[in-house]
Amino acid sequence: MSRSAENGLPTSVTPDDLDFAVQLAVAVLREAPPSAWDAKAGSLEWDCWETVEHLSDDLFAYAAQLGPRTPPLDGEVPFVWVARRPGGPANVIHADRTAGPGGLLRVLEASGALLVAMARTTPPQVRAHHVFGVSDAEGFAAMGIVETLVHTHDLAQGLGLGWSPPADLCSRVLGRLFPNAPATTNPWLTLLWATGRAELDGHPRLTTWRWDGTPRT
Repeated sequence: MSRSAENGLPTSVTPDDLDFAVQLAVAVLREAPPSAWDAKAGSLEWDCWETVEHLSDDLFAYAAQLGPRTPPLDGEVPFVWVARRPGGPANVIHADRTAGPGGLLRVLEASGALLVAMARTTPPQVRAHHVFGVSDAEGFAAMGIVETLVHTHDLAQGLGLGWSPPADLCSRVLGRLFPNAPATTNPWLTLLWATGRAELDGHPRLTTWRWDGTPRT
């Protein structure tokens, strides 16, 4: 039984959950001072600006995987991903720096909206490739939520912001993508643990990790 089911919470992940996660993240990131965006994002090797571009790119790429009439099952839609500096994230999505942090966050919000729209309109029987395994629209929505929650954690560390997403949202994505994660621990700390970002009492810190996007039906 999944964490959400054990706690009596809804077990499915919805496009509304993804929209909510993105809007929460954008609202928090708007509080960052303009001078902070060159800071390193938590334990990542990227600065905060690059990390938002990477998150935006994740959301865009997940939407794109679901986009073709017959989505690919054996690889990614072949966009060209380019890093703007050695060691930087290789993205399709890059924000115009002259638009400032406000423009950067609009890029994030727009990319999130693309995945929300695809998750809402893609039939549940459709499958598409992900490097962690073929998944469905709900799985891609859940992946987008995990990317949003944990990268906002990275960003909050670099930008000096507070960030603690709702426990029920964390529980649902844990149940969907990390079915073997501990079911009685704090959901947010467990999600950070499951993505290699935190220690969890009674469980060794993970040095490698992956989720399971396998459709549940």
